Formats: sequence, structure tokens, C-alpha cells
Amino acid sequence: MSQPDHETVWKEFGEAVNMAPAELERWLATEESRSVGWSQDGEGESVGHREGRRIVEIKHRRKADLTEDDYAHMRKVVGYVRRHLAQGGPETDKAGSRWRYSLMNWGHDPLKD
Repeated sequence: MSQPDHETVWKEFGEAVNMAPAELERWLATEESRSVGWSQDGEGESVGHREGRRIVEIKHRRKADLTEDDYAHMRKVVGYVRRHLAQGGPETDKAGSRWRYSLMNWGHDPLKD
């Protein structure tokens, strides 16, 4: 299976990450953001929270300055967002759900769709 080209990844990442960098940074500073996600043994920060910080870094960079590692990370983010959106989330209280909070750590607020 071939990897998508950079233009495709850029477009898909832009669609998946619907939070602006400043909005994502504010979110990552909240208790709700820190309350969700899986942490590796011995780490206090969840994987999703760390991913959110990396997304902010990528969003602050110029497209011309992105590396192959950045594009690989962007593909990872797109995959995560698509998989979790496909799960559908809870029927009630989506606004305060762990499902939404987890997606927001990855730069996607499902209530914006």
C-alpha cells in the first residue's frame, strides 16, 4: 500500500484537526484534557495529550519546513481522528464525554462538525 503524497496528507490533516493552535493549547491546559487517555508506565502525561502538543508544533510550522517525520505524524493523527469518529461517541452528553475529550487532545472537536 503506497503512502499518500504530502498534498493529500496536508489536506486530510487540515480536515481532521479542526482546532486552531491557540484553541488546542488552551484545551491542553485544562484538567479535562489531562483526565483522559492512556499513559505509558511511569509517564504522567497521556499519549493523546503529548500528541496534542506535537500537533500545535506542526500547526505553527510553515508547510515548506515540514519533515518526513512531521508528515508521518500527520498521517497518524488523521487515522486516530477517523477511527474515533467512526466509533460514534455516546448517545447523550457528547459535550462532556471522555470520547470528545480524547478527540480534542488530538486536535479535533467533534461538536464543531
